Amino acid sequence: MSVQPLERPTLEDVRRAQERLAGVVQPTPLDPSHTFSTLSGNRVFLKLENLQKTGSFKLRGAYNKIAQLSPEERERGVIAASAGNHAQGVAFAATSHQSPCVIVMPEGASLAKISATQGYGATVVLSGTSYDDAYQHALELQKVHDYTFVHAFDDPLVIAGQGTIGLEILQQLPEVDAVVVPVGGGGLAAGVALAVKSLRPSVRVYGVEAANAACFRHALDAGRVETIPAQPTIADGIAVRRPGELTFDLVQRYVDDVVTVEEEEIARTLVLLLERSKLVVEGAAAAALAACVTKKLPSGLGNVVVVLSGGNIDVTVLSRVIEHGLADAGRYLRLAVHLYDRPGALRDLLDVFAALGANVVSIQHHRVGTGISLGQTEVEIDLETRDANHVQIILERLSAKGYTPKLR
Repeated sequence: MSVQPLERPTLEDVRRAQERLAGVVQPTPLDPSHTFSTLSGNRVFLKLENLQKTGSFKLRGAYNKIAQLSPEERERGVIAASAGNHAQGVAFAATSHQSPCVIVMPEGASLAKISATQGYGATVVLSGTSYDDAYQHALELQKVHDYTFVHAFDDPLVIAGQGTIGLEILQQLPEVDAVVVPVGGGGLAAGVALAVKSLRPSVRVYGVEAANAACFRHALDAGRVETIPAQPTIADGIAVRRPGELTFDLVQRYVDDVVTVEEEEIARTLVLLLERSKLVVEGAAAAALAACVTKKLPSGLGNVVVVLSGGNIDVTVLSRVIEHGLADAGRYLRLAVHLYDRPGALRDLLDVFAALGANVVSIQHHRVGTGISLGQTEVEIDLETRDANHVQIILERLSAKGYTPKLR
């Protein structure tokens, strides 16, 4: 694939993209949230791209790109590298244009995402252990078969498609004061910021990265695009090691600041969205809101729109995140206590939990193991608790009763 300088998209490109996408993507709701307004000190509105077709915003850019291919290019087919949302967006858009589609995914991609991508009509090829491996293999296949490569973020047509979210926000909430978007490769941030700043320069635009994948924060600090080491993050949709060249230029030009959030902050926000807003989102979407909740962004901004970029989270990951988020918030406690192996010992222990209003979820007994003396049993207990203060009260009461609890 020949390397050519990419043309910077314009506001007019975003407007034309909005016309192409009419009737294909749905304008997603803008939902005011009392809970997150209170927590952040701003009036928060949630832009629900998790309810978009294919489950994320990615369809906007993919469809805008493929819609502008020539009949010959569509007939030859398209190819993309992705482990999730972009794959599904490209597959849906290609099938809509009767174009063959190949998606290269890492070998460790979830079965749910592979199945969903195939369900939209794509041929899935597994290659390598990371996105970067899959990307390189996709480039090789593109050269061999003369496919059109649909980049996940560093493409002016893709960026223009993502920018239609910015136009929708201005139409739905003309009095918006700030927009917050998750940042991975930068396509969403670049497109939204371009659209918003071109029409309303006074509106502040913030990008949010997972601290474990902060390639943009690193690049902005260094003043140039660089590749950072890979680290695991539950925000896998924004786990990008290197920003795009075009997206970096646009983010430098239009985005006011890029901040980072930690894994625990993302998990806690994801659980809050489930509990308080009844919304299922993926880690990348929760990351953007986490920056507001944890005051990484200023209070008093006014009307703040947070783009919840997608909802394609694997159910097994969701289960682990919920458990982790509950534990981090003091809502779930696992501890072990050694008891004398005699009748009534377990009842006495459970009476302590009952008196304090802690709900026992599960109990396991171990009579043999490291540190367990003859005549004793280790009881491992999972409890539902109210908050961190409740956990502390439970631990103090156990100690006062002569127990020596160990957190697990």
